[in-house]
Amino acid sequence: MRDTPMEARPGLSRKAMARRAAQDLPDGAYVNLGIGIPELIAAYIPEGRQVVFHSENGVLGFSSVPEGGVVDRDLINAGKKPIALLPGASIFHHADSFAMIRGAHIDYCFLGAMQVARNGDLANWSTGASDAVPAIGGAMDLVAGARKIVVLTEHTTNKDEPKLLDLCTYPLTGMNVVSRVITNLGVFDIEDGHFVMREIAAGVDVDFVRSKTASELRIDPSLAILYGQD
Repeated sequence: MRDTPMEARPGLSRKAMARRAAQDLPDGAYVNLGIGIPELIAAYIPEGRQVVFHSENGVLGFSSVPEGGVVDRDLINAGKKPIALLPGASIFHHADSFAMIRGAHIDYCFLGAMQVARNGDLANWSTGASDAVPAIGGAMDLVAGARKIVVLTEHTTNKDEPKLLDLCTYPLTGMNVVSRVITNLGVFDIEDGHFVMREIAAGVDVDFVRSKTASELRIDPSLAILYGQD
């Protein structure tokens, strides 16, 4: 089966997914952004809303570097992407950073995923293959310590295999931890052991989403249309 390039996929762009995720953040939230699509969220915080971003490598209070801004090679997030410090930002030992995570001081954590099960199980660090990534990093601490876990991911793999499943087949990062999934096809809440679609990407129909989901999909009667390809 051939890989499906990102630009050929229907629905939302990655930037649009990040923008939609940013809308969920309340004023004053402490937020950790996982590697990949979640990192883009920092550029889309609604005007007038203050969010404090946290990174496992020991930074609190940063933003993405503005377009055309000066990059400081010593300032990076956990994904090694450049960041800009905001007034009042702090830099500290990564052990203190993990103490914040384990002490339940992080309100939201956005993560990527390889698989998400209908009960909220998450697999996002290894396929179990012999050549897979050798360590889980901070993901297991985050899903155990953050108050709310939201996944941002493509709805299917590069080989068009569903990521939303009845059961994860890859090694788990955490059990019953995910509350919401945002994909290029829509927004899905996990409730009572089911995926509930709250919003659907413009130009995509429900039957198509069902065909790309390997689990029963319940539809919110007030299903909203979600726009965005930029």
